[in-house]
Amino acid sequence: MKLILPLLALLVALLFAASLLIGPAGLGLGESLRALFRGEGEAMVLVMREIRLPRAILGLMAGAVLGLSGAAMQGYLRNPLAEPGLIGVSSSAALGAVLALQTGLAATLPLALPLAALAGAGASVLLVLVMAGPRGGALALILAGIALSALSGAVTSLVLNLSPNPFAAMEIVHWMMGSLADRSMSHVWLAVPFMVAGMAALLTLGRGLDALTLGEDAAQSMGVNLPRLRLVLILGTAASVGAAVAVAGAVGFVGLVVPHLLRPLVGARPSRLLPAAALGGAAMLLAADIATRLIAPDRDLKLGVLTALVGAPFFLHLIWRMRRVEA
Repeated sequence: MKLILPLLALLVALLFAASLLIGPAGLGLGESLRALFRGEGEAMVLVMREIRLPRAILGLMAGAVLGLSGAAMQGYLRNPLAEPGLIGVSSSAALGAVLALQTGLAATLPLALPLAALAGAGASVLLVLVMAGPRGGALALILAGIALSALSGAVTSLVLNLSPNPFAAMEIVHWMMGSLADRSMSHVWLAVPFMVAGMAALLTLGRGLDALTLGEDAAQSMGVNLPRLRLVLILGTAASVGAAVAVAGAVGFVGLVVPHLLRPLVGARPSRLLPAAALGGAAMLLAADIATRLIAPDRDLKLGVLTALVGAPFFLHLIWRMRRVEA
């Protein structure tokens, strides 16, 4: 168990390097490194610094965010089926992006789409806090998140249904599938500060989540401020996941699958699982992004489609295993 974090960090480093070196341009190792670090070769520098580097950074950060927020959400709710989108952040951020695409703002302003997604995530935080109440428990949070997700999904479907422009509708559908292609350093500078701030907030919850494994009454008797813990959880998840959705689109199952895979390896303690899930999420998303380039390099295989194809069978296996245990 002591080696799990160093091993995961090494895996992430290797996958990050692979993400920089693998692509349709067919650059050699030496050419890639010289272009990245020395700036040799105008075309190669453009490929390495403006195409592959932002993609690798966003893959690392978005994966870390999804894995960490999934582990934090499962720890707070004490529910192995919880995931980051449970409080409605993902669907609200997607709705903001969809509105930017439908109104044409995304075509007019380069960063209108991620900014609109961040605005949607921010609005979801306010609505969840208002609906759940300042001292509402886990059940109130779940119900508020489900209601918000349903509302955001309905409005998104309505926009698609009433869209007079088939090209805009197609662009919306493609964006909602999730992808890291065609991202620039502008997306990195916009999203990464929110991701870092959200992750920093979530990583402070380890002690409180450990205490919560004994129940809310026991946690309060140990000095854990549950309303504050819930507020930090919501704000941290909204900032980090909202930023991830803003630049990567809807990428599911990472926050559900990664904590389950790593929980047995860290002794099932939330405080140990949080950093491990962040590294595991980064590794999973980087690997999935590399796979999209290798499996169908000419067909633009979407990242969210691949993670769903991997995550959905795992989800079904988890439900089947829980059913057998309960029986």
